[in-house]
Amino acid sequence: MSRTIVITGASSGAGRAIALAFAAKKEHLVLASRNFEELKNVAIDCEELGAVVRLVETDVTDPGSMINLAAQAADFRGSIDVWVNNAGVLAAGAFDEMPMEVLDQVVRTNLMGYMHGAHAALPYFKKQGYGILINNISIGGFLPVPYGAGYSASKFGIRGFSAALKAELSGYPDIHICDAFPAFLDTPGIQHAANYTGKQLKPAPPTYDPNRLAMAIVDIAARPRSETMVGSISVLLRLSYGLFPALTRTIAGNVIKGYLNRAASIDKTDGNIFNTVKYGNAVHGGWGFPGKPKAHRKYIAGGLLAVSAGLLLLLNKK
Repeated sequence: MSRTIVITGASSGAGRAIALAFAAKKEHLVLASRNFEELKNVAIDCEELGAVVRLVETDVTDPGSMINLAAQAADFRGSIDVWVNNAGVLAAGAFDEMPMEVLDQVVRTNLMGYMHGAHAALPYFKKQGYGILINNISIGGFLPVPYGAGYSASKFGIRGFSAALKAELSGYPDIHICDAFPAFLDTPGIQHAANYTGKQLKPAPPTYDPNRLAMAIVDIAARPRSETMVGSISVLLRLSYGLFPALTRTIAGNVIKGYLNRAASIDKTDGNIFNTVKYGNAVHGGWGFPGKPKAHRKYIAGGLLAVSAGLLLLLNKK
């Protein structure tokens, strides 16, 4: 039997991939985004796969807009079975050189947007006695991102919010709060980012195919679980920061500083922080390489060697 699936940020990147993955299962989709025109194109693709689709223009930073989304979803087929919090933005730059209103908007979108989604969906879940809330958080929930302080604050915040919610809902065995932590994805997200570094940005390799995340989200909706790490690199980075936080921060900071020193110069931009953009609305960002799971083993091996070498250096200094 088809379920009603709500997906925020469904007009591009991971959200679009998630929508298409659920569409292939012939689900009933309620797709939300600020970019309503692009959302129409996503709907066409989903309907061609056999899904029934409703579109709702939504700003996740506005709690009223999210309440409307939940009401529209419940009205669509009579229930809300799965709610996927996915909409997010990125702002890069030295913390004290970025406008505070940009940082505010990052937190309002990434953290408050997820809280607004949960707050809108949970009354329906409680009334039904069941429901699955899936938070697409990213490895950024465990690994701080230098020159992305607002992003890190929001992602760490989502993880804390979700943990509190899981404890609060322990008396509701059929309401599941599930978190996904994908590694770096080949999406247009970094092209959409607010960029105050003055340098051209690109994601750190390896970048994973967002369809891998989409498949994981579909699987979580079928078999709910508290946490899902998506991609071997996410496991490695989580482990690295858990065991060697100072060393991992230092390495991350040095890698990003080194890249910014070499990168081509560009104008500063607010990206899609405050408004939608007309470019980069596909699933993929074109950064390559999606690859297969085993294709990333060389990066895992390299990462383990780097962490081991750093640890040995620290030990030798003592």
